[in-house]
Amino acid sequence: MATGLDQLKHIVVLMMENRSFDHMLGALRATNSAIDGFPDDWTNPDPTGAAVKVQPLAASRGQLTPDPDHHFPAVDKQIFNGDTSATRQATMQGFVRSFYDQQQDIAHASQILYYFTPSQLPILTQLAQQFVVFNRWFASIPGPTICNRAFAHYGTSFGSVSMDMIFLGKGQSLYQRLLAGGHTTKLYYFDQASSTMEVANLLQNQPQIFGTYQDFLDACTNGQLPDYSFVEPNYSDHAGPTGELLASDQHPDHDVIEGERFIGSIYNAIRNNATLWASTALLIVYDEHGGIFDHVPPPDCTPDGYTADGTATGTGQPFAFNRLGVRVPAILVSPWVAKGVDNRTFEHASIPATVTNFFLKTYDQTNTDRTPREKAATTFLDLLTLDTMRTDV
Repeated sequence: MATGLDQLKHIVVLMMENRSFDHMLGALRATNSAIDGFPDDWTNPDPTGAAVKVQPLAASRGQLTPDPDHHFPAVDKQIFNGDTSATRQATMQGFVRSFYDQQQDIAHASQILYYFTPSQLPILTQLAQQFVVFNRWFASIPGPTICNRAFAHYGTSFGSVSMDMIFLGKGQSLYQRLLAGGHTTKLYYFDQASSTMEVANLLQNQPQIFGTYQDFLDACTNGQLPDYSFVEPNYSDHAGPTGELLASDQHPDHDVIEGERFIGSIYNAIRNNATLWASTALLIVYDEHGGIFDHVPPPDCTPDGYTADGTATGTGQPFAFNRLGVRVPAILVSPWVAKGVDNRTFEHASIPATVTNFFLKTYDQTNTDRTPREKAATTFLDLLTLDTMRTDV
């Protein structure tokens, strides 16, 4: 019997910025106990040892300033609460103390435990309720943006745990693999004033892979979407052709509601073309947690063959890429998936693993540049199991 996977022709990944699962989707546990949101009584200690509670007080803008620290040393503190012993365990008890380090203000630091209610995020909420929520999608590294996004493009960060642009020429990107295999692919950045952070890494004799947000919308309208698309939001407030454009990446302290509108625009661009809607899977995911709270300890993972020394990590201790970063929101959208929750463990290496396995089924027989980490990553297209396309969304 044919299923949705048999109809699939296009995979689209929209990667947003710097928000944790509990912060954005954790409150959905109140209406769906299958969603692994924070317990109602979950707390973090402040620097005095007093317990700080999670609260439904997150604001769209004007709250998380300065930008919560999400570089490797700070994330290590958030996960392990400052414990550096050989027998330490991930407690997820260091978020308030980490945010306190930036301003030395307990009341301010407590805001790192604020979360959004479903009514504040109607678009993300509806997508989560109508399609598949991943309970255990983690950032690939307990660190910042660039190294985490590298896992989505390469299946590894080549030993980086920082914001350094050091990947140029180090391996075959997912886009290079697809082009070599005769497939079409695009990385859609927002516009010239807010271009992709990955140009320096990915521009390796392949200018044809880049397009703008408007190019993406046009491709959807015209039915010319590539086999694989990676979409990036607007990373900055800046002037546009018809006025001021607000950043839509949701990176603190950018407007979360503007990010909602952007997510909705990507969904609608696909949904409004009936042929495209029937043949596309859309993954909405965030690159990392941005220093914001989550209650689920990151699990161990298959190492990718690299090690960052104690100087690179900033902790004095090496990192063997053998555990994941903090949990982030992730939703799979398709009329061929049953609405629900997936409890398997995913990370950003799941993206090149999934796309490569689907479009380049014999890739591993002739290429050796995929890391053990990517090869071991869980893939997600097996969720397109329905034999009749849904019409209730």
